[in-house]
Amino acid sequence: MQKAVLRCTCALTLAAGIVAAQSPPAQATGTIGGKKLSIKYSAPSVRGRKIFVPGGVISHDPTYPVWRAGANDATAFHTDADLDVGGLRVPKGDYTLWILIKDPEAWELIINKETGQWGMSYTAAQDLGRVKMTMAKPPAPIEKMKYTLADLGGNKGKLQLEWENHIASVPITVK
Repeated sequence: MQKAVLRCTCALTLAAGIVAAQSPPAQATGTIGGKKLSIKYSAPSVRGRKIFVPGGVISHDPTYPVWRAGANDATAFHTDADLDVGGLRVPKGDYTLWILIKDPEAWELIINKETGQWGMSYTAAQDLGRVKMTMAKPPAPIEKMKYTLADLGGNKGKLQLEWENHIASVPITVK
């Protein structure tokens, strides 16, 4: 009996390791207007799959069009300063990021006050707010999902998410 339990535990540990390796932890950090911002997420890869199409990896189900903006746990966002994110006032602190993808060519960034949850545990009642993202196409498909926090000078910056055939961004101003 103990050998069977040990084999089962080893198999589950190995499976968890394989899943984590497919979407490894990643982090984007940046300093804008002298203040630190960070995004912690798990970075999935395309691996030959269709991503943002009906029936693809990211659902376009109108009953649940919200994506965790990464893999595994909900994507965590931290700011050391009060911000304006695409017109939304965001007090300094910790949040989660989600993307509304009802239309795969017109995303909305959702900043949510709930933190520490698994990536499928979205609670709309905890939304701080939503902002439209600027959409662009990359010159070539992007295999591994990536966030960047770019300093554009002064107190201006940009949060950008790139994956597959999409680049979505939103301006940030440190207050």
